[in-house]
Amino acid sequence: MMAIAVVMDFTGGTVEQYDEACRRLGFEPKGPGAPGGLFHWAASTEGGLRITDVWQDKETWEAFTADKLTPVSTEIGIPAPEVAFYEVYNYQTQGPAL
Repeated sequence: MMAIAVVMDFTGGTVEQYDEACRRLGFEPKGPGAPGGLFHWAASTEGGLRITDVWQDKETWEAFTADKLTPVSTEIGIPAPEVAFYEVYNYQTQGPAL
């Protein structure tokens, strides 16, 4: 299996919508992510919201998106993102605490 990076740009999306989606999905800041998700970050941009994930494979990301993320995003009114995929050559996990 090839890990993939998923970059999602939500034009008009807000951090408030993101926080609500995380709450509904049971995710806490700096806590564990979804099964099969290896890395996640989100940031506000001039045009909305950017989320970048690394997943163990595209199929796992697609299943999570269809089964969990899309229904919650639709309820909240988060606009559909522009999505780009990249094959991941390498990723690193969290380092030791300082």
